[in-house]
Formats: sequence, structure tokens, C-alpha cells
Amino acid sequence: MKKNNPIALLPIGVFLVLYLGLGILFEYVLKIPMGFYNIPIVIAFMAAILVACLQNRALTFDDKLEVMAQGLADKNIITMILIFLTAGAFVGVVGRSSAESVAYFMLSLIPTRYAVAVLFVVACFVSTAMGTSVGTITLITPIAVAVSAASGFDQALCVGSVMGGAMFGDNLSFISDTTIAACNGQGCAMRDKFRENFGIAFPAALATLVLILALSLRTDLNGAVSQDYNLIQVIPYVLVLIGGIAGINVFVVLIGGIISGAVIMLATGQIAPVDLIGSMGSGASGMFETSMVAILVSAMCALIREYGGFETLLSAIRRVFKGRKGGQLGMGLLVGVMDIATANNTVAIVMANPIAREMGEEYGISPRKSASILDTFSCIFQGVIPYGAQMLVALSAANELGYELSAFDVIPKLFYPGMLLISSLVFIFLIPERRRQRGM
Repeated sequence: MKKNNPIALLPIGVFLVLYLGLGILFEYVLKIPMGFYNIPIVIAFMAAILVACLQNRALTFDDKLEVMAQGLADKNIITMILIFLTAGAFVGVVGRSSAESVAYFMLSLIPTRYAVAVLFVVACFVSTAMGTSVGTITLITPIAVAVSAASGFDQALCVGSVMGGAMFGDNLSFISDTTIAACNGQGCAMRDKFRENFGIAFPAALATLVLILALSLRTDLNGAVSQDYNLIQVIPYVLVLIGGIAGINVFVVLIGGIISGAVIMLATGQIAPVDLIGSMGSGASGMFETSMVAILVSAMCALIREYGGFETLLSAIRRVFKGRKGGQLGMGLLVGVMDIATANNTVAIVMANPIAREMGEEYGISPRKSASILDTFSCIFQGVIPYGAQMLVALSAANELGYELSAFDVIPKLFYPGMLLISSLVFIFLIPERRRQRGM
């Protein structure tokens, strides 16, 4: 056991000051659009690692490189990166038209009165299939704005419903980068984490749907939305969902999705062969920064652990949170604080992973439960922060279509993150432990 050493946590502080401080400066002082996402997060982590390397003179620089190399020499890190890249290639192949087809197909089947509920359900499905909340919001928000304009539904309600559904899939999807990071970081199977997580997320989604329907039934309507769609493009998403739930190896599932998506896109004339290969490359390239962050965070955390920083955090958590239930809440708040600081739930999970593993051993929390808590609480916080990518992309999409919408218009209509928090607390504190241990 390492000795407590609060100074070992300095690299995390440096990263937060650089990333959060500059993000606030750019976004709210200099009024730069998407200011938080103009900060190169890789450079911020490199600066933090440099600070870590300047600490602890008892170790030579070569010794510190050895410590960082040992932190990277983990099967879970390699697996995580490969899954990131493969998932990116899959999303690059299937493109945006598949998601739009799902939305317009559902809207064509359901009466206009239930259009907002349809938007929420479609966002849940698309985000679970695509594994990306930001991608889902980018695709479905313009449809939500069109539904609002044509039908008379409150625009903030429509956009908030899409954001809530997007966070549902971000939390549960087998190919979501948060799921990949949480499962590989905690060493559990994705299917086990899904089963643990579903019991939390599904009741929250049902409660959200009831709230949306209650508000929808009180709205005076004046029109409907219709658009062409191609349902065959949904097949790759369905195959990935079925394969993931069935417990098939994630690489096999993703490769199957890529092949089926490529065949369908080529057969329907949606894309040329050369462009298809380029789209695969672009999709994988979109995961490069996330992969690099996973590598840098692993190296930084290895040094912090070696210096005694993790023991300092664990000692503080032990003093505040007692018992197994308290440990689960402490783990959730830990990743939540990191998400508030980084505005990126995947980065927050990657940073919290090594501490959460030690907390799991300390409090007797299983890997599948740890992975579920990390993913769920990171999505709760990420789903409501006004400077998160999800909110900024949603507002940008609405504003590009000529509608003025602010984060504080949408936040009161973000029902799902609130319901997910309530469901998580019920799961931790009220559901008997014996019931939750079945199948572990």
C-alpha cells in the first residue's frame, strides 16, 4: 500500500485548471462558439504528464517511463482502443441516413399527438444502435425542430426529449465509448454490465416517457411532419443490437455490422466503393483523440498511483462514505465530479477507472456494478451540464435552422437525466442486496 501523498494529485489539478479554466474563458468570456471543444484535450493531458514527471525525485526519468509503460501494458487498454476504432468504422459506414430513416418511419406510424414521445423513443434506439449521444443529437435534433415548427410542440421539449433519449443509448449501447471504457476499465463483460445497467435505465426511460406524454396531451396541435425514408438501412443497427444482447464477441458484432452496412449502402446506391472506404477511415479517425486520451490518462494515472495519490483519494472517500452502499454513491459522485470538470463522460470514466477498481476491492463492489455506476453517473452529469458537447451540439443545430434556443430553456425539459439519477439512488439504497446479486 502506498503512503498518502496529496501532492501526487497535482497533475489532475493542472489538467483541470488548463482544460476547465481555458474552456470557461473561451466559452463564456471570449464568447467563442463551442469554446470548450477548442481546447486540445490531448495537449492538456500532456502538460499534466509533464508535471507528473517533474515530481518525485526518488525516481529517475527512465524509472518514470517504466512506470508509465506498465500502466499501458494492460489487455483492457489495448482492447478498449481497438473497439473504439472498430466502432468508429461502423458508424462511418452506416452514415446518417439510417438514423433519419428510423425517425421518419416511426413518425409516419404514430399520430402527431405522440410525436415528441416518438422522438424520445427514436433517440433511444438510434443512440443505442450507433453508440454515440452526440451523433444521435446531430441527426435527430433537426427532425425535432421540424416537428416543433409543424405541430406546435414546445421546441425545448422536443430538443430535450432527443437529448434524453441520446443519453439513454450512450449509457446502454454495446459500442458506446463510455460502455467500452467502463467495461474494459473494470474488467467485466459488456453483456453483464448491460444487464446490471438495464434495470436502472429502463424504469427511468419509462418515467420520462410518461412525463413527455402528459405534457404532449396538453398541447394544442396545428400540423404534422412527413418525409421519405428507406427502412432497409436500419438493418445494420438491428444486427449490432441483437448481436450485442446475445453476448457475441463485440469485434464479431461490429465487423458483421460493417459488412452488412457496406453491402446495403452499395446495393442501394447510397455511396460509391471509394467513398465507402473513405467513410470507414473517417469514422475510425474520429476515434483517434478518444484513443489517445485513454493512453495518456493510463500513463498519468500509473504515475499518480506510484506516488501515492490514489491512496490519498481512497482515504478521503473512506472517511466520507461508509459501507457498500456509501461506496457505490462515492464512486458515482467521483465520476460525476470528473465529468463536470472535463465536460466529457468518456474521459471522466477513463480517469475514474483505476480509482474505481481500488474502491471496488475496498467496498466489495463487483466489476459489473462498478462499470454500471461509472457509466450511469457520468451520463447523468453529462446530460445536463450546459457546456457539454451534447447541449452545445443541440443548440447549434437548432440555431442553424433559425431558432433561438438557450441551454436554460432546455435544461428544465431534460427529464431523463433526472429520472436516471432517481432510479440510480433507488437501485443503490432501496433495492435489497440479495436481489441485485443474482447472476453475479
